[in-house]
Amino acid sequence: MASSSGKTVKVTLVRSPIGTKQQHRQCVRGLGLRRIRQTVELPDTPATRGLINKVAYLVKCE
Repeated sequence: MASSSGKTVKVTLVRSPIGTKQQHRQCVRGLGLRRIRQTVELPDTPATRGLINKVAYLVKCE
């Protein structure tokens, strides 16, 4: 579905957002991540890149 519309990026939550800033927790939820080791495939847009950069210490990007 998402791969047919162009470039995508896979994002995996590798650290718990517990104890982080509320804004960072909201970014994690905005990326669609709920559990540790959950992976989502998102469109590669500047908005998505901005969210990933903000919480780069919590996620792994492929």
